[in-house]
Amino acid sequence: MSAAAAAKGKGKVVKKKKTSEKKQYHYKLVLSDTCGVCKTPCERGMNYWRRMQEPGAVGKGVPCVLTRTYK
Repeated sequence: MSAAAAAKGKGKVVKKKKTSEKKQYHYKLVLSDTCGVCKTPCERGMNYWRRMQEPGAVGKGVPCVLTRTYK
């Protein structure tokens, strides 16, 4: 038996990931205009809204706890 034939051996054993049965929360991202007119304002949303009122502020939204869904 040559060295090349001995090196071929068995391949790596790949373990499968276990899928979790636990549900996760998913939040929608909302912009400052949505936070400004919200009927139930939260601290995170109001802080984001205040920051976006300054000239030149750039934001990508904030996760809204009122839009939480389970998946």
